[in-house]
Amino acid sequence: MFVVIVVIFVLGYLAIALEHPIKVDKAVSALAIGSLTWVAFIMGAFDILVQGVSPAFESFVMDHEGLDQNAAKGFISSLGSLAGEEKHHWVELMKEWIVHNQIIHHLGEISEIIFFLMGAMTIVEVVDRHEGFKVITDKIRTTHKVKLLWIISFLTFFMSAILDNLTTTIVMVALLRKLIDDKQTRWFYASMVVLAANAGGAWSPIGDVTTIMLWIGGQVTTVAIITRVLIPSLFNIIVPLVALSFIMKGNVTRPLVNPDEKELTSAFERRLFLILGVGGLLFVPVFKTITHLPPYMGMLLSLAIIWLVAELVHKNKDKEIKDNLRVHAILQRIDMPTILFFLGILSAVAALQTAGHLSTLSQVLDEHLQSVFLINIAIGILSAVVDNVPLVAGAMGMYPIETHDTIAALALSDPAAVAYATNFIQDGIFWEFLAYTAGTGGSILIIGSAAGVAAMGLEKIDFIWYLKRISWLALLGYFAGALAYYVQVKLFYHPVI
Repeated sequence: MFVVIVVIFVLGYLAIALEHPIKVDKAVSALAIGSLTWVAFIMGAFDILVQGVSPAFESFVMDHEGLDQNAAKGFISSLGSLAGEEKHHWVELMKEWIVHNQIIHHLGEISEIIFFLMGAMTIVEVVDRHEGFKVITDKIRTTHKVKLLWIISFLTFFMSAILDNLTTTIVMVALLRKLIDDKQTRWFYASMVVLAANAGGAWSPIGDVTTIMLWIGGQVTTVAIITRVLIPSLFNIIVPLVALSFIMKGNVTRPLVNPDEKELTSAFERRLFLILGVGGLLFVPVFKTITHLPPYMGMLLSLAIIWLVAELVHKNKDKEIKDNLRVHAILQRIDMPTILFFLGILSAVAALQTAGHLSTLSQVLDEHLQSVFLINIAIGILSAVVDNVPLVAGAMGMYPIETHDTIAALALSDPAAVAYATNFIQDGIFWEFLAYTAGTGGSILIIGSAAGVAAMGLEKIDFIWYLKRISWLALLGYFAGALAYYVQVKLFYHPVI
């Protein structure tokens, strides 16, 4: 069953990657593998766990039997020779451990991410429905191609850090339709929005699903991820922009404006909900720092405040406005298939982590690449083909967060390994660089990130067109940012990478 789990996961991944040709929503495939991997795991639990490749089961045996790590490894290997009632006892114990310990544990972690995303998506949708972003977009007057490209890219870069790359891309593509009439030109700008959104999301704890995962998981902290990944992310977008500044010429043509279009909100309401939305999102890291509670609670509190204000503002308005602007109506526009996709894929990765597949993969990567820098470069490039969410979830499962106690213990048993292990402490080089590579590597292909998929769906951008015109720019920015991070850590941190 150990191999069967891998086969289920790979086939499901192929279905996710081929979502458009096979015309099956990726959420369907994700939910299927999220369930079937656990089914295969529990059906073959005994044969899988006695192989001794699951760190989670090893920890369970250490606690259950009162053994140290070496004794636990020997005990697990001896389980394979059991038969009769003793084997049956351990089979039932393993199943109980999977159902009542591991699934509940992982469900708690996944739920934190899901509720955080649902709250964030709702807040952004409320601001967008109240035309709060129009306050910003109305300030853009230029039609010069290069100047407009820099403005759009940097606006996207910093908005993505506050909102997140997916929702920022949706907002900016909607903006581009008001600024650019020609479809091919708009494709180019929308593609650069994808690059800027992914770069902007990589250095913020709330800018991308992957950084949210790392932040909630405790691998990175707010100040460290911002200060240490900002410069590489800037290189990621500035280098392509500089290259394009020598290539692009002329002006863009703006579409005609319909003067009869009805506005549902006032200028005051647009400013109010923009301030509330952005302020609510920025409040979340502050809430976590002050209360030490999970970030999703801060996000839900922000949503509650904005929801209350919306109810009070619109309570005396006519039915048409209420039906469009009240939060209970806006909730119907939340992208639930995306939420369910994350649920399914994170559940499948949790099964791989518990069964021991990810720890086995980490050993293979360490043996062949022997550098956290090269491992992350590989993960980033792979994220252009494979969704970065499961890649980061997999990395989080492959490499546990090292603590100062484990580092001290390692110094006694294997002093040579201490320097390498320090890269995996909280705010270690591995986790920071993973946030950069996984966040920006998806820009290499249009299907490699949630932002790219969103832009592709909204503007019907052709895959081959993007490959020919944008992928080389994304690669240029990706390696420029990676080099910037390498130089930065060599100058200031001197880690073993």
